[in-house]
Amino acid sequence: MSQAEYTTRGTVAVITLDNPPVNGLGHELRSGLVAGLDRAAADPAVKAVVLVGAGKAFSGGADIKEFNSPKAAAEPNLHTVIRVVEQSPKPVVAAIHAVAMGGGLELALGCHYRVAAAGAQIALPEVKLGILPGAGGTQRLPRAIGVEAALNMIVSGAPVPSEKLAKSGLFDQMIEGDLLAGAVAFAEKVADVRPLPLVRNRPAKHPSPEAFFGFARNTVKAVAKDYPAPAMCVDAVAAAVSKPFEEGLRVERGMFVELVQSSVSKALRHAFFAERAASKIPDVPEDTPTRPVKSAAVVGAGTMGGGIAMNFLNAGIPVTLLEVKQEALDKGVAVIRKNYEATAKKGRLTAAQVEERMGLLKPTLDYAALAQADIVVEAVFEDMAVKEKVFRKLDEVMKPGAILATNTSTLDVDEIAGFTRRPQDVIGTHFFSPANVMKLLEIVRGARTGKDVLATAMGLSKKLKKTGVVARVCDGFIGNRMVAAYLNQALLLVDEGALPQDVDKALEKWGWVMGPFRMSDLAGNDVGWYIRKRHYVEHPELRKQIIADKLCEAGRFGQKTGAGWYRYETGRRDAIPDPKVEEIILAGSRELGIARRKISAEEIVERCVYALVNEGARIVEEGIALRASDVDMVYLTGYGFPVFRGGPMHYADQVGLYNVMRAMARFAADPHGNAAFWKPAPLLARLAAEGKSFT
Repeated sequence: MSQAEYTTRGTVAVITLDNPPVNGLGHELRSGLVAGLDRAAADPAVKAVVLVGAGKAFSGGADIKEFNSPKAAAEPNLHTVIRVVEQSPKPVVAAIHAVAMGGGLELALGCHYRVAAAGAQIALPEVKLGILPGAGGTQRLPRAIGVEAALNMIVSGAPVPSEKLAKSGLFDQMIEGDLLAGAVAFAEKVADVRPLPLVRNRPAKHPSPEAFFGFARNTVKAVAKDYPAPAMCVDAVAAAVSKPFEEGLRVERGMFVELVQSSVSKALRHAFFAERAASKIPDVPEDTPTRPVKSAAVVGAGTMGGGIAMNFLNAGIPVTLLEVKQEALDKGVAVIRKNYEATAKKGRLTAAQVEERMGLLKPTLDYAALAQADIVVEAVFEDMAVKEKVFRKLDEVMKPGAILATNTSTLDVDEIAGFTRRPQDVIGTHFFSPANVMKLLEIVRGARTGKDVLATAMGLSKKLKKTGVVARVCDGFIGNRMVAAYLNQALLLVDEGALPQDVDKALEKWGWVMGPFRMSDLAGNDVGWYIRKRHYVEHPELRKQIIADKLCEAGRFGQKTGAGWYRYETGRRDAIPDPKVEEIILAGSRELGIARRKISAEEIVERCVYALVNEGARIVEEGIALRASDVDMVYLTGYGFPVFRGGPMHYADQVGLYNVMRAMARFAADPHGNAAFWKPAPLLARLAAEGKSFT
């Protein structure tokens, strides 16, 4: 069947866009559209045409399966289709339901009339991929709904419900009841109206264009400094006001082509596809049966356990929260309520919603109260002996078929599964702090984890509004194994001459949300110290991080103690450089026999980022991560890696793996460079030699 099915209803031709799931405007659909319009034009019995979407959408825009392929621009391209629509001798009516986004909205704007059902999501979201609407959206939307409203939609990319646009000039009629029947009736009514109205012929006016666009440019510059697309969106809309329509189209097209080639757009498009790829597990088909998750339990009511519980409560899933002492339980419940009330004060929840979510929470001191939960997540102290006690108890009390999940960030999930008689039911669900905010959920697949359990965890990640990324078992999995290499270089840079604020400043200026030392102070330096001491025993050949250890020996655990790599004033989170830390650092460098030197921001960034890349390559080669883009998703959604750089593996591809290898060789040759650390991962070396890339 054609992706543009042609039928008639009396004197009205109906062309149905049918390219599931969202009727992406791929080449076959575009060709079918043109053929259908030509057929309608040639049929004397047809007086008007209705375009309608099959299934879940009018159209979600470009067909993502064609991205970066010759088909995306093949004729008839979307510009051509819209021109054919505008030139139709008979009125063309777009009948919109559910979704009209990107090219789908641009197609509708090219139609002579538009009717819509309530609840349809209307958007030009291209800015989220680092581009701007490339088929006339920046020129037609201001003419349809007004310059200010259009600019807000285009710069934000946010969807607007159709009913909010009902009186904007975008829609000629809102349809109640059957959309197609209403659209056909409307088409019959306007069939003989001439001349045919075109959005392109409407004026795009603003009473104070110079002041308005000046303000818009300044606002965008302040909030989107690393992203060129929002500023270009402003310029394109300004062209709609200041230039004739065709000239404005040329301005839009030139900017679109420039943005498509930009590193930022490539990074954002990579992230878009990487997020979709992360949900696919080669040996777990999409139709794998899953287990129901209608109730949950969480062991541990501390910061992490409370945050995990909130994820389930937010999704409407009842949670039983267990602690061993009443005081700790009361404190955990109070923090959850405080978090919800703070959200309500910001207007993002109502008081009723706060009580509804708290009503789903059942605190307990008794393991037996967990017995009927469909999933239990353990969130206790990161110590194998503690985990063992918890999992042996869970194995005793949990009903058959319950999923036993551990929130461990570094420990062996297979060993934990071995504490039970049901290793097939055990999985790692590594939430990131704060768990009720951070988007990443690292799903750790044990050697004996059931495929149905894995599929259930992936489905649950979506229900909890997380990005689930699958990892195999190793020390630290994907994220923390790599961050150990990253922190290794940050600490060595301090040994050799940098101060914590130098390292943080260089990486934050490069785009990281937070530098490694501010991150450590936030997470708690004692956490890293505990893991380091374990590594010193397991790997005696490792060079000890004596400066970091001395900091912890002085009780400087970070924000929670008011002092870490920085000092903190009561009630504030500002990281203030501390002369006492500099004294510890200088003494440590002397003890190591290192003559301190000035280290450039460029060296700081390269050493820290390439350390991630090299360890990421090992992780992919070992099969800990399914694909390099999964590594990128972990770092984009869980560690604050700059989104506009696309993740460490994508960034390395953009730099060129040959150049990454040369930089690593330079670092290895330094007297303090730790040549063993900079030995290239075999996958990195092979791809560089072959001129290939990770992603």
